[in-house]
Amino acid sequence: MSLIRRVARPMLAAMFVTGGVDALRDPGPKGPAAEEVASTVAARLPGVPEQDTELLVRLTGGVQLGAGLLLTLGRVPRLSALALAASLVPTTAAGHRFWEYHDAAQRRQQQIHFLKNVSMLGGLLLAAVDTEGRPGLGWRTRHAAEHAGTAVRRGRRGSRLAAKAARAKLAA
Repeated sequence: MSLIRRVARPMLAAMFVTGGVDALRDPGPKGPAAEEVASTVAARLPGVPEQDTELLVRLTGGVQLGAGLLLTLGRVPRLSALALAASLVPTTAAGHRFWEYHDAAQRRQQQIHFLKNVSMLGGLLLAAVDTEGRPGLGWRTRHAAEHAGTAVRRGRRGSRLAAKAARAKLAA
């Protein structure tokens, strides 16, 4: 892993680790803001009751803590970044609805937090597609399929040649 990745991943994950710990320890203050999106998120998660906003806040905190630590350590970084990105979207939609504030100072503050989260989402998406200079899964899959096809064609041709040689041997 390059020095930049060793430094950048923990920097990107830091907010999620601290936010995840906070959500697990004290989900109460985040509950009212999460009410707006809780039912939508819960409907997509099997076995999670729509009315239990505190459970959803804790689940989001657990995802952020776990994925943040994995990203920090460089373990499954692409999957970790995707998990963090997925948790950031409802968090941002619930917590920073700047368009609902009438007070200009509060609206501006929420807009700053909203844009900060959009920026972090961009960084996470970049981390999710970072292959560290190695070919991505799509390329490796296509490459393996091409090689398998070539091997099959060679195998058929080789078996035809072997059968022809065997027939010639039998005829002789």
